[in-house]
Order: sequence, then structure tokens, then C-alpha cells
Amino acid sequence: MIAIIEGCGTNIASIQFALERLGKKSLLTSDAKIIRSASHVILPGVGTAKNAMTQLQKLAALIPQLTQPVLGICLGMQLFYEFSEEGKIETLKIISGKISSFKKNTSLPIPHMGWNQLEIKQPNPLLKNIPDNSYFYYVHSYSAPVNENTIAVTKYGKPFSAIVNNKNFYGVQFHPERSGKTGEQLLKNFLELA
Repeated sequence: MIAIIEGCGTNIASIQFALERLGKKSLLTSDAKIIRSASHVILPGVGTAKNAMTQLQKLAALIPQLTQPVLGICLGMQLFYEFSEEGKIETLKIISGKISSFKKNTSLPIPHMGWNQLEIKQPNPLLKNIPDNSYFYYVHSYSAPVNENTIAVTKYGKPFSAIVNNKNFYGVQFHPERSGKTGEQLLKNFLELA
């Protein structure tokens, strides 16, 4: 069973429809017992870091302890980091570093919205059958630094982490559920992770 953690966004229906197209059912839940027992967990995210961490208050200690594959999407990925400038709030501390605003880094329009390419930095099972320079769909105003957990980057003004991985935690800054066939392949790859 795939658990989608409740309370972190409004893109839930899109994620569930994308999973259904892959023949998989999911459950939107904030029940710690169900989340613990799920084969795969998705932490979605549309909104602000401060609001998301308030919504996740009861699960904030549980999430970093999960041992099954966990996928953070957009804000969900950003919550894996230690701190977010958005609301100046501590986050889940699964990946080192802090989330910062694009405003300091670029004169380009904010939010970064639309299709953009990713550059693969290191092989990873999440990227199976996804060619380098594939396009994915982004909507975000904050970004994650490039560090040892970065497996792919995207450039918008300067490079930022597009995909990260630390142990069983995988994060994507883009929205795979809105990224056509390449997004579908990435979700399929995630569901094949043991």
C-alpha cells in the first residue's frame, strides 16, 4: 500500500491519478500506524514550509525514522532539509543544508514555473530509463543547494538540486505527476524501489 501523507499540499488528486494510471492505489492519511506499515510513502507539497511543518507537527518525529522508500515532491522535498528561509523554520533534518529563496540568486521571474531540463550528476535507480536533459514541470520560489545528496540539477539563474537522495529518502523539486511520460517513468521507478 502507498501512503500519501496528509496535510502538505493541494496536489493530492494529481498524484493519486498518476498512481492510478500505473495501476496502483494510494491512501491519503495522517495515521502514523498506516504510514509505518506502507510499502512506499509520498510526502507531497504545495504551499509554505511553515504551514506544512505546522500540519506535520504530529508526524515530524516519525518521518525521518521511516525505513521504506519515501518520495518528497516539491515542498515535500524541501522539508527533508534542515531549515527553510520560507517562514524561517526548522524542517525534518533528513538532508543537510537549508532552503533559500531564488530572489537572492536570479533576476529571472519568480516563481520558477514551467518545463525545465535536468542534468544527471550521478546514477540512481530513481532515474532508470530517464535520459539526461529530460524535461520536468516546476513551480517553486525556493530551492535546495547542490550537495553530496544531489543526483540531478536544474539551472534557473544558477544550479539547484532537482533530485536528491539520502538512504531511503528521495526528493524531487519538480512535479512528476504533471510531467508527462518522464514523470510517469520516475514514479514507476520509485514504486519499484524495495
